[in-house]
Amino acid sequence: MDRTTTVPDSKASSSAAVFGAPCWVSLMARDLTPALDFYGAVFGWTFRTGRLGEQFRVALDNGQPVAGIGALAPELQVAVAWTPYFAVEDADTTAGRIRERSATVAVGPVSFQTGRGALAADRDGAVFGIWQGKLVADWESWRDREPAWLRLRTRNAFESAIFYGEVLDWANERPGCCDVQYEADEVVLRHAGHIVARLSSGALEAAPDPTLRPHWEVHFVTVDVPAKTATARAHGGVVIDQGTGATGPWATVRDPDGATFTINTRAVSAPPQAAPK
Repeated sequence: MDRTTTVPDSKASSSAAVFGAPCWVSLMARDLTPALDFYGAVFGWTFRTGRLGEQFRVALDNGQPVAGIGALAPELQVAVAWTPYFAVEDADTTAGRIRERSATVAVGPVSFQTGRGALAADRDGAVFGIWQGKLVADWESWRDREPAWLRLRTRNAFESAIFYGEVLDWANERPGCCDVQYEADEVVLRHAGHIVARLSSGALEAAPDPTLRPHWEVHFVTVDVPAKTATARAHGGVVIDQGTGATGPWATVRDPDGATFTINTRAVSAPPQAAPK
């Protein structure tokens, strides 16, 4: 089923205006068409082409942008995974900060039509991206509706907050920066009053199970987790963990290509629930 439309990105904000904040989530798949079919079936997303080329799509939920899905270039030796991107003013400067703190810049910074981006891994191995340039159209609506939110599973949340704070200019004296608070054993990141990410301790670097190693989790919010979970199974996904929290069920799913994501009924601003392990 062809779910793709061609709509140019417009009215996009600049990464400089929201520096340090999560600005997007993206999946790089081995084969674009099966990925679009799977996520279109599970979430009912439609897709539009943007300005990053024919091998990249913007996923839409009721016409609003949710995430990006692209095809991995054959020469890139990176894992298939959902990856969060953080807005920065200067990708080269930020990449330098990452390297100075003994972390890794795996790809880039690379120039695109709308900006510059890079893929990196923090000192514990959690993969994230940085983006300098135009944000997806209606980015503020994406943030306010919270269709996707983030949690870092890391060895030590406090140490990780220091690393990301130094790299991304969190909690400094500049107007518009992200605010960091320690709440209920988690580090909570806010931007413009919105909770945009949580950092949790307890991940194990040497764990044989990759879901227990340090990594960024991408959570997609829905009103019917059991239905989405059943659809994911029917289309080749594997449920690797599930449970019920304070506001309803959640499930962590591995897609047919190996990327994991969590389907959650909780908005990020709600009180913490029993988290997936």
